[in-house]
Amino acid sequence: MKRAGRPVIPRKTIYRLSIYLRCLARLRENRLGTVSSEALAKAAGVKPTQLRKDLAYFGTFGTRGLGYIVNDLSQKISEELGTASLQPVILVGVGNLGLALLSYRGFEKEGFEIIAAFDAAPRRKRDKPLKQPLYGMDELEAFIRKHRVKMAILSVPAAAAQTVTNQLIENGVMGILNFSPIVLAVPEDVMVNNVNLAIELENLSYFIQD
Repeated sequence: MKRAGRPVIPRKTIYRLSIYLRCLARLRENRLGTVSSEALAKAAGVKPTQLRKDLAYFGTFGTRGLGYIVNDLSQKISEELGTASLQPVILVGVGNLGLALLSYRGFEKEGFEIIAAFDAAPRRKRDKPLKQPLYGMDELEAFIRKHRVKMAILSVPAAAAQTVTNQLIENGVMGILNFSPIVLAVPEDVMVNNVNLAIELENLSYFIQD
Protein backbone atom coordinates (compact mmCIF):
# COMPACT_ATOMS: atom_id res chain seq x y z
CA MET A 1 0.00 0.00 0.00
CA LYS A 2 1.29 3.46 -0.89
CA ARG A 3 0.96 6.32 1.58
CA ALA A 4 1.76 9.98 0.97
CA GLY A 5 5.47 10.69 1.22
CA ARG A 6 6.40 7.03 1.68
CA PRO A 7 7.82 4.42 -0.68
CA VAL A 8 5.68 1.59 -2.01
CA ILE A 9 6.40 -1.29 0.39
CA PRO A 10 5.49 -4.90 -0.42
CA ARG A 11 2.89 -6.42 1.84
CA LYS A 12 5.22 -9.31 2.70
CA THR A 13 7.80 -6.80 3.91
CA ILE A 14 5.26 -5.23 6.26
CA TYR A 15 4.48 -8.71 7.59
CA ARG A 16 8.17 -9.41 8.19
CA LEU A 17 8.58 -6.08 10.00
CA SER A 18 6.06 -7.30 12.55
CA ILE A 19 8.12 -10.45 13.02
CA TYR A 20 11.33 -8.44 13.43
CA LEU A 21 9.61 -6.28 16.04
CA ARG A 22 8.68 -9.33 18.12
CA CYS A 23 12.21 -10.70 17.87
CA LEU A 24 13.56 -7.36 19.06
CA ALA A 25 11.11 -7.38 21.96
CA ARG A 26 12.53 -10.73 23.11
CA LEU A 27 16.03 -9.33 22.88
CA ARG A 28 15.01 -6.36 25.04
CA GLU A 29 13.50 -8.72 27.58
CA ASN A 30 16.87 -10.50 27.72
CA ARG A 31 18.59 -7.10 28.13
CA LEU A 32 20.59 -7.33 24.92
CA GLY A 33 21.54 -3.90 23.59
CA THR A 34 22.74 -4.84 20.09
CA VAL A 35 22.14 -7.61 17.58
CA SER A 36 23.84 -8.54 14.32
CA SER A 37 21.86 -8.79 11.08
CA GLU A 38 22.73 -12.49 10.97
CA ALA A 39 21.37 -13.15 14.47
CA LEU A 40 18.19 -11.11 13.94
CA ALA A 41 17.56 -12.73 10.56
CA LYS A 42 18.00 -16.20 12.04
CA ALA A 43 15.57 -15.42 14.87
CA ALA A 44 13.03 -14.17 12.31
CA GLY A 45 13.50 -17.13 9.97
CA VAL A 46 14.77 -15.11 7.00
CA LYS A 47 18.10 -14.61 5.22
CA PRO A 48 20.33 -11.67 6.31
CA THR A 49 20.09 -10.23 2.79
CA GLN A 50 16.27 -10.21 3.06
CA LEU A 51 16.41 -8.49 6.45
CA ARG A 52 18.72 -5.77 5.17
CA LYS A 53 16.57 -5.28 2.06
CA ASP A 54 13.41 -4.91 4.20
CA LEU A 55 15.01 -2.35 6.50
CA ALA A 56 16.48 -0.41 3.58
CA TYR A 57 12.99 0.90 2.74
CA PHE A 58 13.24 3.13 5.82
CA GLY A 59 16.85 4.30 5.67
CA THR A 60 20.24 3.07 6.82
CA PHE A 61 20.46 1.01 10.00
CA GLY A 62 23.24 -0.74 11.81
CA THR A 63 26.94 -0.16 12.30
CA ARG A 64 29.62 -2.37 10.80
CA GLY A 65 31.12 -4.54 13.51
CA LEU A 66 28.41 -3.56 16.02
CA GLY A 67 25.11 -4.47 14.40
CA TYR A 68 21.76 -2.93 15.20
CA ILE A 69 20.96 -1.07 18.40
CA VAL A 70 17.94 -3.01 19.63
CA ASN A 71 16.01 -0.11 21.18
CA ASP A 72 16.58 2.23 18.24
CA LEU A 73 15.57 -0.31 15.61
CA SER A 74 12.55 -1.39 17.63
CA GLN A 75 11.40 2.23 17.96
CA LYS A 76 11.86 2.89 14.24
CA ILE A 77 9.87 -0.18 13.20
CA SER A 78 7.12 0.70 15.69
CA GLU A 79 6.89 4.19 14.21
CA GLU A 80 6.68 2.81 10.68
CA LEU A 81 3.96 0.32 11.67
CA GLY A 82 2.06 3.02 13.55
CA THR A 83 2.23 1.21 16.90
CA ALA A 84 4.54 3.55 18.80
CA SER A 85 1.40 4.72 20.63
CA LEU A 86 -1.83 2.81 21.27
CA GLN A 87 -3.99 2.51 18.17
CA PRO A 88 -7.76 2.58 18.84
CA VAL A 89 -9.64 -0.41 17.40
CA ILE A 90 -13.30 -1.43 17.49
CA LEU A 91 -14.73 -4.95 17.29
CA VAL A 92 -17.98 -5.75 15.51
CA GLY A 93 -19.75 -9.01 16.31
CA VAL A 94 -19.70 -10.20 19.92
CA GLY A 95 -20.47 -13.90 19.55
CA ASN A 96 -18.23 -16.60 20.98
CA LEU A 97 -15.23 -15.60 18.86
CA GLY A 98 -15.74 -11.89 19.39
CA LEU A 99 -16.03 -12.42 23.12
CA ALA A 100 -12.75 -14.37 23.14
CA LEU A 101 -11.01 -11.59 21.22
CA LEU A 102 -12.30 -8.97 23.64
CA SER A 103 -10.95 -11.03 26.53
CA TYR A 104 -7.46 -11.25 25.03
CA ARG A 105 -5.04 -9.02 26.94
CA GLY A 106 -2.16 -9.14 24.46
CA PHE A 107 -3.39 -6.42 22.09
CA GLU A 108 -2.32 -3.51 24.26
CA LYS A 109 1.16 -4.97 24.63
CA GLU A 110 1.43 -4.91 20.85
CA GLY A 111 0.19 -1.32 20.51
CA PHE A 112 -3.58 -1.76 20.01
CA GLU A 113 -6.54 -1.00 22.24
CA ILE A 114 -10.05 -2.26 21.57
CA ILE A 115 -12.00 0.73 22.79
CA ALA A 116 -15.53 -0.51 22.07
CA ALA A 117 -17.53 -3.42 20.72
CA PHE A 118 -20.72 -3.48 18.65
CA ASP A 119 -23.34 -6.15 18.14
CA ALA A 120 -26.86 -6.52 16.74
CA ALA A 121 -27.98 -7.79 20.16
CA PRO A 122 -25.98 -5.76 22.69
CA ARG A 123 -28.25 -6.64 25.62
CA ARG A 124 -27.95 -10.40 25.16
CA LYS A 125 -26.34 -12.03 28.18
CA ARG A 126 -22.70 -13.05 27.64
CA ASP A 127 -20.71 -15.71 29.44
CA LYS A 128 -18.01 -13.23 30.47
CA PRO A 129 -18.12 -9.64 31.68
CA LEU A 130 -16.68 -7.17 29.15
CA LYS A 131 -13.98 -4.65 29.89
CA GLN A 132 -15.01 -2.62 26.85
CA PRO A 133 -18.35 -0.84 26.37
CA LEU A 134 -20.80 -2.75 24.16
CA TYR A 135 -23.12 -0.81 21.84
CA GLY A 136 -25.84 -1.59 19.34
CA MET A 137 -25.18 -1.32 15.61
CA ASP A 138 -27.22 1.88 15.44
CA GLU A 139 -24.44 3.65 17.38
CA LEU A 140 -21.59 2.44 15.16
CA GLU A 141 -21.39 5.33 12.70
CA ALA A 142 -21.41 8.11 15.29
CA PHE A 143 -18.80 6.34 17.42
CA ILE A 144 -16.37 5.83 14.52
CA ARG A 145 -16.60 9.46 13.48
CA LYS A 146 -16.36 10.85 17.02
CA HIS A 147 -13.29 8.77 17.95
CA ARG A 148 -11.74 8.82 14.45
CA VAL A 149 -11.36 5.05 14.43
CA LYS A 150 -9.37 3.71 11.47
CA MET A 151 -9.18 0.00 12.34
CA ALA A 152 -11.82 -2.63 13.04
CA ILE A 153 -12.02 -6.33 13.84
CA LEU A 154 -14.91 -8.06 12.09
CA SER A 155 -16.38 -11.25 13.58
CA VAL A 156 -19.96 -11.18 12.34
CA PRO A 157 -21.77 -13.98 10.43
CA ALA A 158 -20.95 -14.22 6.72
CA ALA A 159 -24.42 -12.99 5.71
CA ALA A 160 -23.86 -9.67 7.47
CA ALA A 161 -20.13 -9.19 6.80
CA GLN A 162 -20.26 -7.18 3.57
CA THR A 163 -23.02 -4.86 4.80
CA VAL A 164 -21.11 -4.15 8.02
CA THR A 165 -17.88 -3.68 6.04
CA ASN A 166 -19.55 -1.10 3.82
CA GLN A 167 -20.77 0.73 6.91
CA LEU A 168 -17.28 0.74 8.43
CA ILE A 169 -15.63 2.06 5.27
CA GLU A 170 -18.24 4.74 4.66
CA ASN A 171 -17.42 6.17 8.08
CA GLY A 172 -13.64 6.21 7.78
CA VAL A 173 -12.30 2.76 8.70
CA MET A 174 -9.25 1.96 6.54
CA GLY A 175 -8.06 -1.37 7.95
CA ILE A 176 -10.13 -4.48 8.75
CA LEU A 177 -9.09 -7.72 10.42
CA ASN A 178 -11.70 -10.09 9.04
CA PHE A 179 -12.65 -13.24 10.94
CA SER A 180 -15.87 -13.69 8.94
CA PRO A 181 -15.74 -16.61 6.46
CA ILE A 182 -16.23 -14.49 3.35
CA VAL A 183 -14.08 -12.55 0.89
CA LEU A 184 -14.91 -8.87 1.31
CA ALA A 185 -15.20 -6.39 -1.55
CA VAL A 186 -13.42 -3.17 -0.57
CA PRO A 187 -11.87 -0.13 -2.32
CA GLU A 188 -8.18 -0.28 -3.23
CA ASP A 189 -7.19 2.09 -0.42
CA VAL A 190 -8.74 -0.15 2.27
CA MET A 191 -6.64 -3.00 3.65
CA VAL A 192 -8.24 -6.29 4.72
CA ASN A 193 -6.41 -9.11 6.49
CA ASN A 194 -8.42 -12.33 6.47
CA VAL A 195 -8.16 -14.83 9.31
CA ASN A 196 -9.77 -18.16 8.46
CA LEU A 197 -8.87 -20.82 11.01
CA ALA A 198 -10.38 -23.64 8.92
CA ILE A 199 -8.13 -22.78 5.97
CA GLU A 200 -5.08 -22.72 8.23
CA LEU A 201 -5.98 -26.17 9.56
CA GLU A 202 -6.48 -27.45 6.01
CA ASN A 203 -2.98 -26.27 5.16
CA LEU A 204 -1.56 -28.08 8.16
CA SER A 205 -3.57 -31.20 7.26
CA TYR A 206 -1.91 -31.35 3.86
CA PHE A 207 1.59 -31.36 5.35
CA ILE A 208 0.92 -34.09 7.93
CA GLN A 209 -0.42 -36.60 5.40
CA ASP A 210 1.60 -39.80 5.04
